[in-house]
Order: sequence, then structure tokens, then C-alpha cells
Amino acid sequence: MHDVMIIGSGPAGLSAAVYAARAQLDVLLLESQPMGGGQILNTYEVDNYLGLPGISGFELSQKFMEHIKKFGIEPVTEEALRVECQGAVKKAVTAKQEYEARTLIYAAGSVHRPLGVPGETEFAGKGVSYCAACDGAFFKDKTVAVVGGGDVALEDALLLARICKKVYLIHRRDAFRGAKLLAHRVKETGNIELVLEAKVEEILGDGVVSGVRVFHKKKGETETLAVDGVFAAVGTLPRTELLSGQVEMDGDGYIIAGESCRTSADGVYAAGDVRAKAFRQVITAACDGANAVMDIERRLLG
Repeated sequence: MHDVMIIGSGPAGLSAAVYAARAQLDVLLLESQPMGGGQILNTYEVDNYLGLPGISGFELSQKFMEHIKKFGIEPVTEEALRVECQGAVKKAVTAKQEYEARTLIYAAGSVHRPLGVPGETEFAGKGVSYCAACDGAFFKDKTVAVVGGGDVALEDALLLARICKKVYLIHRRDAFRGAKLLAHRVKETGNIELVLEAKVEEILGDGVVSGVRVFHKKKGETETLAVDGVFAAVGTLPRTELLSGQVEMDGDGYIIAGESCRTSADGVYAAGDVRAKAFRQVITAACDGANAVMDIERRLLG
């Protein structure tokens, strides 16, 4: 029986682990992947984490992992297949065994949102990618399209512009949702062509991607762009299916929890990208992990 069971080892889960260890709570950290860090592992550059400007996502995740190991915490690399939130004892069942704890911090993060267009599934891994940092090198000196208008899409376009001959940045609106500094850098980069107020209708190819068909909403016209790859960056979906029906969620599947990260289930906390909130960044995820443990410490130690 553990004091705290943490599911997920992104910034929220790792931050929670550090605070729990410092509070001398018995911690179990469950992570389905062999390397912790969450989505920042696939981020080329993190330029807004306080004190570490320009650090790569991989390096930042390794620093986080080093920090928890300083306190003797070793993640258990097993995937939670079922989670039971009700009652005084919280349970997580993996393929190997069942784990129990007095409290649970659910920090499983999110997955990439698909574009939902014809050709996307067919060409996944054959020109369609959701990670520019992972797959960008395969498109050296080629032409690619990035779809999206947030920070990730802007960062992906800038990264790919260093590698590729040309980058089309396709966004359904006439202005970007991402940071103004990133948008300015994109507009100043010569080999990035903006395709605004446009919607991807289909990804084309024969065995591998060869083009993307876009609809220009303002013109009412359809155009085919010749590209070798398509990078989707249109947001994420929370990995909250294990808690479905056990805690209160909003219409998009995010867990409803306040700044203390308490959910509607007693002793269960939501931290990081799974929590319903306006702003999802590395620093806010780490803050969630800390807030959750502070509340748990008051709960368990009085």
C-alpha cells in the first residue's frame, strides 16, 4: 500500500514525484513508456521554461528524470490497463499485477489529435507524421506541409524550415493562435509559405505522400500542393479513458479539477494535460503536480 500512486511521467507526474518524495510520502510512479518525460521528449526546443531558455525537450526531460532519481524514485515501466478510483483504496491493474495506494494522481497526458481527412491513416508513417522533431530529418531538402496554427505548429514549421527546401504552413484561420514571437519568426523565414484560411481536404499519394488538397475558404477554390510530407499539429486529446465514468469530465474528455487538482472522486487528483484548464504548458503541468501533492500532504498528514 503506497501513500501516492502517480500514473504518467510527464512534467506533471515527475513534479508530483519530487514533491511527494520531499514530503517523505511512499510514492509509486507508473509509466507505460520506457523513457519518461511525456510529450516534451518530442519537442525540438523549449524556449519558455524559466531559467533554461533554448533547452531541447529531450534534455529537459532528462533533467527531470535525474531530479526524481536523486530522491530514489525509479518509475515502474508498466501500462495501467484498468484504474479503480472509488473507495478508500485506489487501484491500478497492469498486465503483471495490481497496485494500491491511498491517493492517486492521474497525469497520463495527451495524444496527438488526428486531422480526420482521407489519406491520413493510409499514409501514416509514409509521409504523414505528428512529430517534426522525430521525423523531420527524413525530409531533408524536400517540401513539406505543416497543418495547424498554435505554438506546436509554429515551432514545427521553424524546425522543418532549417531542414527542408520549402514548408507550407496551412491554417484554417487568418491569424495564428500561437505566441506572437513565434508567429513573427515564421513570417520572417523565407522558405515558409503561409496558406491561411485554408482547410486540408485530403492527403494524396501512391504508396507515399505526394501532395495535399486544400480548400481556400475565402476564394472558394480547391488547390493541390505538391509535398513529400504532412506534419499534423492541430492539438491533442486527453488520455482520460481509464477514468471514464469515475470522475467528472467536460465535453472534450478533460477532467474537471480546480487549482488543488482535486477531482470529483475523493482522493483522486488530475494533473497536467488531462486537467480542464485554459493553458497547457510544461510549467503549468509541473505546477499541477506540486499543487496536487501539497493537497495530498495536508490530507494524509493532517
